[in-house]
Amino acid sequence: MVEDRTKFEQFMEKMVGDMGAAISAALVTLGDRLGLYKALAQGGPATSEELAQRTGCAERYLREWLAAQAAAGYVTFDKASGHYSLDEVQRQAFAAEGNPGFMPGFFQVLASMFRDEPKIAEAFRSGRGVGWHEHDVALFHGTERFFRPNYAAHLVADWIPALEGVRAKLEQGANVADVGCGHGSSTLILAKAFPRSRFFGFDYHGPSIERARELAKAEGLAGRVTFETAAAKTYPGRNYDLVTFFDCLHDMGDPAGAAAHVRRSLEKDGTWMVVEPFANDRTEDNLNPVGRIFYAASTMICTPASLSQEVGLGLGAQAGETRLTEVIKAGGFTRVRRAAETPFNIVLEARP
Repeated sequence: MVEDRTKFEQFMEKMVGDMGAAISAALVTLGDRLGLYKALAQGGPATSEELAQRTGCAERYLREWLAAQAAAGYVTFDKASGHYSLDEVQRQAFAAEGNPGFMPGFFQVLASMFRDEPKIAEAFRSGRGVGWHEHDVALFHGTERFFRPNYAAHLVADWIPALEGVRAKLEQGANVADVGCGHGSSTLILAKAFPRSRFFGFDYHGPSIERARELAKAEGLAGRVTFETAAAKTYPGRNYDLVTFFDCLHDMGDPAGAAAHVRRSLEKDGTWMVVEPFANDRTEDNLNPVGRIFYAASTMICTPASLSQEVGLGLGAQAGETRLTEVIKAGGFTRVRRAAETPFNIVLEARP
């Protein structure tokens, strides 16, 4: 029996909030898959009957979904008219694909974590890893949709200018390797911004490279962007002016070995840009809402990925700048500094 009733009630209130957030996740992916948010955004306020006419979905299901979304604060309900709608913030979060703050991609990642839970449970027991390629396909598509808006908002406007001399090189014409590129979002954003440069995207996951090639062709960039299946320690090419790692170094089994390969592949005055999840160096300083998300993702995705590879260092998504710098310098770099940061990322500049 809990003696401190107030403390117990406060904790239960927190649990109700957490349960509401968790159970709403499936409804977000459902609304995204069926185009319900976009139908509300494009067509304006609607009753469940009107939304059924727009989407071809059954009214009775929509009635329940809309009420749940209104209770979550994800849509707005006008009791006078009985209409549901999206205000500007809600529209940005759920219906504005590619814009900063667009959330359905994250919920796809979350869905993959639930589907992969049996694999991770077995990994807990055995100590073995679970490779990126072994996860549910929702992880790959969700990662693309979730990370791309953040890169679009900061990469060209903030992060590249923060690197010493890099913007000028890109404008004049540079060779760039984007390692761990996934579906190529970061590669394509850079290619659009710097048409005189050549870009080479590498990832060990074949299906992701296929998707990246499709996107490059669709955006008319296939002539200046090359995507190839290759690992971080063996990707081809030399004399790159810039090598980039976006939110992937901590996933690698041998990040120091990857750093050494980057060092060998760079021009003498080249730059390695390492973008990683924001983290402080001490665990106690990461026990906050952002750290909560990153530690959870690290448990289910990042650490298992590292442990599935040779060395299996298991940095985790909250390694922190000091530990990351140690790994980078172990690969032969002598200068490492924090060039930029957001609430969700730190950007490290490494030089030979």
